[in-house]
Amino acid sequence: MASSMRSLFTDHSRYVESFRRFLSNSTEHQCEIDLQILSKVQAQYPGVHVINEVVEPSAEQITKYKELVAKTSNLENIKFAWHKETSSEYQNRMMEQKELQRWDFIHMIQMLYYVKDIPATLKFFHSLLATNAKMLIILVSGASSWQKLWKKYGSRLPRNDLCQYVTSSDLTQMLDKLGIKYEYYDLLSTMDISDCFIDGNENGDLLWDFLTETCNFSTTAPPDLKAEIMKDLQKPEFSIKKDGKVLFNNSLSFIVVEA
Repeated sequence: MASSMRSLFTDHSRYVESFRRFLSNSTEHQCEIDLQILSKVQAQYPGVHVINEVVEPSAEQITKYKELVAKTSNLENIKFAWHKETSSEYQNRMMEQKELQRWDFIHMIQMLYYVKDIPATLKFFHSLLATNAKMLIILVSGASSWQKLWKKYGSRLPRNDLCQYVTSSDLTQMLDKLGIKYEYYDLLSTMDISDCFIDGNENGDLLWDFLTETCNFSTTAPPDLKAEIMKDLQKPEFSIKKDGKVLFNNSLSFIVVEA
């Protein structure tokens, strides 16, 4: 591996921009999912007061969430609490309390990649579920092209301990070992990576960074590595070609965990 290659997570602004390009080029949209969930809860239980605690280590994401809340109507029955901390920091803080808060619903959306001890995290948050409560986990599907990409090229790309290669296949094995019951659903999602095959395309370069978790991958990766990945990404097992576009399989898994 070329020494000039470095993890995308070493450059926060580059990571944020590549993530934005990922969202704009994919059928996955995370920004409003919290409020969509809360809207469904309010419709199911009209007039009930809801406490919504947000655990998020990124100040930028918390600000974005608050701005979205400010623009959204009919949230008067919802009390928001914001915690700028990781799930591990939240867990440590909660464990210092004499009595743990129980919750009717917990969701972990695209966040388990950033947890060092996933089984311990699952076990802890499962313990916070009230009777008949549910926990929703969303992450990339084991049937997606992410798993194929990580499995084949992960050892040749710069790693960072901030992020793990984990899919729903890994997660269900962990839940089975913990003896936790769950239901499993897959949702087809794609990402338009057509610009990755245009030399010097800014959008394509940022998508390359996101796909490989490598900062400035297009200019720092060994030519043979880039050529090999580029060839694979155009194969049917990684992407489909439709209307002149190359659509990467970005399928997601929704895992509903029972108390």
